[in-house]
Amino acid sequence: MTAPVDVDARWMRLALELADTSLYITSPNPRVGCVIVRDDTVLGQGATAEAGGPHAEVVALRDAASKGHDIQGATVYVTLEPCSHYGRTPPCVDALIQAGVGRVVISLCDPNPLVGGQGLERLRAAGIAVTVGVCADDALAMNVGFVSRMTRGVPWVWVKTGVSIDGHSALPGGESQWITGPLARADGHHWRARSCVTLTGIGTVRSDDPLLTVREVETPRQPIRAVVDTRFEIDENARIFDGGKVWIFVCRIDQAKAERLAQRNAEVVVMPSCEAGLDLPSLMRWLAAHEINEVHVEAGARLSGAMLSSACADELLVYMAPMLLGQGRGMANMPAVTSLQDAERFEFVESLPVGTDMRLRLRHPAHWAALKQALDQVMQRHLSD
Repeated sequence: MTAPVDVDARWMRLALELADTSLYITSPNPRVGCVIVRDDTVLGQGATAEAGGPHAEVVALRDAASKGHDIQGATVYVTLEPCSHYGRTPPCVDALIQAGVGRVVISLCDPNPLVGGQGLERLRAAGIAVTVGVCADDALAMNVGFVSRMTRGVPWVWVKTGVSIDGHSALPGGESQWITGPLARADGHHWRARSCVTLTGIGTVRSDDPLLTVREVETPRQPIRAVVDTRFEIDENARIFDGGKVWIFVCRIDQAKAERLAQRNAEVVVMPSCEAGLDLPSLMRWLAAHEINEVHVEAGARLSGAMLSSACADELLVYMAPMLLGQGRGMANMPAVTSLQDAERFEFVESLPVGTDMRLRLRHPAHWAALKQALDQVMQRHLSD
């Protein structure tokens, strides 16, 4: 027996809400929520813990057991395919089979090649009914960086900026504090907190001397801070070197300086160069190889423009203030296009008032479509419905 689609969606939305509670803590693992239901009643629920801790399915099973519920024959709603391999924890699919659940409803197939549909096959082989694809877009947005790393070999990158309504991110002399209001700036810390890396450029370090830490929202985990510094010019007394982990990406090395910075928990990484400076696509591949899912770029017009020009930016996170500057610095330095048909286009996915400002989110449609296509291919390989 299968439940009506709207019932499945209702319970899956609850599972997604649970996954959202782990937004800041699971990296490099995906954020997953799980709800166990019978007769329109929740028997157990949970979300994935920090890396090395129990996955959402195990948390939900333990929750049901602690309440004395027998879950045999119950329906399990989980936002990502249960894992079928031994990693830091045993396979979740084994726990569900042993519990004797009757049906498993999944948002997304796991793009991890170690799982990739094998969990679905094992559930079906055990006689458990499986439904896939409920609230799939919402589940993808929850784990967009994990899916990107597994399918494209690069993290998901958003570029954050604050601008006036006439598109300026700073006055002609560089003054930018503050174009947006305090609520918008605090909201930006949420995006820092969910990222694995907060990336800036040497120009921003020079002009603003930022900490780049998360301070406006509670989080048990700070993202790694990183600086693109092609010529390795960073001031060794910059505030970013506060004891937390920092990566400095350079194209040339001063070994003595690198060793001094290593004593302050900073690692200097030499990257390939290109005509425009440091090769950003190579940097993105390096980050993915080091289990980075999501990158939050908070930089000036030069690095922001370079990220866009090199097709490394997947989303724009724009805080727009209701002011006119007349003249000023743009949000991104990019080569001029000769025709509107050649312009790089994004699509709006959200507009939200934040205090006196407006938060706009824009997504690169081709990059998003590539993730969906890769997930569809995983599903088609393992489903015969």
